[in-house]
Amino acid sequence: MLAAGGLAPDHSRWICWRRSFFLPVKVLSRVFRGKFIAGLKSAFQSGALQFHGHLLPLTEPCAFASWLRVLFRHDWVDSKRPFGGPEHVLRYLGAYTHRVAISNSRLVALSEGNVTFGWRDSAHGNKKRIMTLPVDEFLRRFLLHLLPRGFMRIRNFGFLANRRRAELLPLCLRLLQPSDQPAVCAASLTTLLAQSTRNCPLCGGTMQVIERLSAAQLLLRSPPPLSRCAP
Repeated sequence: MLAAGGLAPDHSRWICWRRSFFLPVKVLSRVFRGKFIAGLKSAFQSGALQFHGHLLPLTEPCAFASWLRVLFRHDWVDSKRPFGGPEHVLRYLGAYTHRVAISNSRLVALSEGNVTFGWRDSAHGNKKRIMTLPVDEFLRRFLLHLLPRGFMRIRNFGFLANRRRAELLPLCLRLLQPSDQPAVCAASLTTLLAQSTRNCPLCGGTMQVIERLSAAQLLLRSPPPLSRCAP
């Protein structure tokens, strides 16, 4: 998610976004695609890529180069208007950033080396269905949801980056404050940030508030999953 504006390079003013413009989607798509394919080429040349099964022919440089050329025929980034507003976006992203790949309630049985679990068929009205997989295949699919070493699910950049947040957030609030109202002091902001974090009663680790809901919103939502401690 992006802020609706940002600081000028010299930090002298706040630059608001234009309502008719979000970001150059086509340019972003081509740059992302180019950098990703360049990374694949570098990994191939250094021998970091491994190919198995039906991908084994890609070990040949000519076959790999031919396969890469096909990737340039597609756009890799798409941008659409949100369907349900910011609350819908938060609920959607929360399912990926603060939950495991599959909850315990969906696990049905483990017997004879097979795992049986429930899933929703989105292609047929989200009907609940049952699937059984061998243990090794179930674990393979589950591990696809684990991030590689060094990656993080949530990372803040710019004036929200951890190292500069205490310095730049008060500046942003001061620049956004109307001229006829007193500016918000850094001490007040620090207090506000401190109030938005709590300690886990089990391990003592820091827990951060991701979304605040009113009483009316809580009545419309199903009970949230158990909170997990921040790493």
